[in-house]
Amino acid sequence: MSIALGVDTGGTYTDAVLIRDEKHVLASAKSLTTRGDLAIGIGSAVQAVLAESGVTPAEIGMAALSTTLATNALVEGQGGRVGLVLIGFLENDLDAHGLTQALGGDPALVIAGGHGHDGAQIAPLDENTLRDWAAEQQVSGFAVAAQFATRNPEHEVRAAEILRAQTGCPVTASHQLSAKLGGPKRALTALLNARLIGLTHRLILRAGDILKDIGVNAPLMVVRGDGALMSAQQAQVAPIETILSGPAASLVGARWLTGADEALVSDIGGTTTDIALLRHGRPAIDPQGARVGPWRTMVEAVAMRTHGLGGDSEVRPRSEGLEGGVRLGPRRLVPIALIASEAPDVVRSALDTQTRAPLPGEYDGRFVRAVPGQDTAGLNSRDTALLERIGDHVQPLGAVLRMRIDVQALERLVGRGLVQVAGVTPTDAAHVLGRVNTWNAEASEMALALMARRRMGNGERLAADAAGLAQIIVDEMTRSTGLALLESAFAEEDWEDAPADLARHALMQSGLRGHQGLVAVQTKLAVPVIGLGASAGCYYPAVADSLNATVELPEFAGVANAIGAVVGRVAMRRQGVVTAPSEGRYRVHLADGPQDFGDAELAISALEHALETDARAAAEAAGATDVTVRLARDIRQAETEGRQVFIEATVLAEASGRPRITGDI
Repeated sequence: MSIALGVDTGGTYTDAVLIRDEKHVLASAKSLTTRGDLAIGIGSAVQAVLAESGVTPAEIGMAALSTTLATNALVEGQGGRVGLVLIGFLENDLDAHGLTQALGGDPALVIAGGHGHDGAQIAPLDENTLRDWAAEQQVSGFAVAAQFATRNPEHEVRAAEILRAQTGCPVTASHQLSAKLGGPKRALTALLNARLIGLTHRLILRAGDILKDIGVNAPLMVVRGDGALMSAQQAQVAPIETILSGPAASLVGARWLTGADEALVSDIGGTTTDIALLRHGRPAIDPQGARVGPWRTMVEAVAMRTHGLGGDSEVRPRSEGLEGGVRLGPRRLVPIALIASEAPDVVRSALDTQTRAPLPGEYDGRFVRAVPGQDTAGLNSRDTALLERIGDHVQPLGAVLRMRIDVQALERLVGRGLVQVAGVTPTDAAHVLGRVNTWNAEASEMALALMARRRMGNGERLAADAAGLAQIIVDEMTRSTGLALLESAFAEEDWEDAPADLARHALMQSGLRGHQGLVAVQTKLAVPVIGLGASAGCYYPAVADSLNATVELPEFAGVANAIGAVVGRVAMRRQGVVTAPSEGRYRVHLADGPQDFGDAELAISALEHALETDARAAAEAAGATDVTVRLARDIRQAETEGRQVFIEATVLAEASGRPRITGDI
């Protein structure tokens, strides 16, 4: 019998599961995510699932982690200060391709060198300028990108050697992350990877230490953005590959839990709802590369559409016009029910005072707390003063905001991850309606009652009472989730109009209601929806009804990400090309430089052998067993004067296998 441990760090919860023989969930557990140190929440979740199952730490043969760290860090602009070296590019390429914006003030150097499309050197690498520049930099790492490095990586390899020898810092070379053309996009991917290395290195080391302290000595795997597994060591070198790790794990988990081949998987978390397609039983991959925040990378990842809609989304009254209502998100708040569980006296006292006031206050039902252990370097005096007023305890928001300009300071502190604001969320509405009873429902009811007395444009109250407002919030969650699912479905098809417009079109919405007039219109979502996330059961039955669709809420849907982390396969892909620089000459572009052949088939076979060897070695290094390799060719030819002329061949090698589980019992 083998036992594997899966862990997922989400925005609100860190989940842990134990699975026996890849078939049975032995136990699952949740712990609050600890923003200051994610490893603390990981340790709490693991200890909880061990206690629930009765399994001893020594019985665990493999551990796997999915994490939102890389995604959140890039979205929030976090990460180390890094230096970017561009070889063979033009100075204006920094601005033209968004690299200046991505650098955000970090240093960059453009030097001579690089190769052409055929892999031949265009100019020698300017090693002296590189050395002089590197000696002046105070950075945590470097990214190196050279023109046509995927055709010949010689200059990237040499520049990385110089930087490592001179500075001792880690260096990311762009050809190690992607074999595709597109130098500026590869440079951006390398830059973001270099920025993440320090963060990911610390998380993995801390997670490993926590597991060892508990007694779990099994090898640690990490989920990539395409749902496959990689070793912890590989994740430390290429952390950019872990962006969208959590959503990818949810798709793998959904497939394992349901066996579905075709479905929309909708994972509702605290901050976002992530929607993706299962096609032929596999996650659909974004052909353009993963997008995270404003950046489009060359990282292979699931085609995920993320909407700022979650259980912890901010609820804002909509007062314009004669009819009221609420808006949800995109900002995440700490639910009142949760903050009241952590500081019951402060929250109850403030809510009592606000309830007795004759008129609603601007900051009613809002609280604030500092996030401990964060870097406060670079704060201005006003931000520092506000952070000091907040102190170490939960406080009513109105008690710390003394003037309007403090609101801007608060936004900056929230943006830096130094402060969290608590307020009314859909989670609080679910507590009021009795659908959830995790935290302090009484505090949720008081906060919703305060918001319900806000006035709409016609002078009427927003809602009669807390329960009435709670239903308005849940109805808006149902409507917004349904639109998000429709948008995602339309985006997978070749319609001329924008998916958002199609989802909201009057005919579409009338059809969902089964319009019967002179024209009868009936529409529905034609694929099932798999609802995942701890709160999916609160909302998705109504969502399914609104779309005339079927919904599946599998057992353990609340920990599907952690399940996906542990049931995934190791998969390593390597890609290369054969070009024809002249008639009768076929050039294989290998990691150690180009190699020419006089026969196209010999050249392609040589490339296949090199890629298969490399992919197999990478899979085995990741801890895969029973590795199999799949090869695929794409040969481009053109007809000239009645004969076929070879243009280019692309070869893909994918090595996959199950992760090695030690100590089977």
